[in-house]
Amino acid sequence: MIVLRWLRAFAEFWIDFVVGDDWTVAAAVLVGLLGSWGLVEAGLPAWWLLPVAALGSTAVSLRRAARR
Repeated sequence: MIVLRWLRAFAEFWIDFVVGDDWTVAAAVLVGLLGSWGLVEAGLPAWWLLPVAALGSTAVSLRRAARR
């Protein structure tokens, strides 16, 4: 029983750490990672996609937070 409680707490910590306050930022980073992987598999340069996804999602998240 203690092991299950520890595993649940561990999973909840990581979900909270990765997702944080805005799940759309985590989703955008995941899409950026998958898109970069797809570009690399296609033989195309992918170095630019993840920074664009991170900066874009951060800008949208900040704008949304400023409107509240």
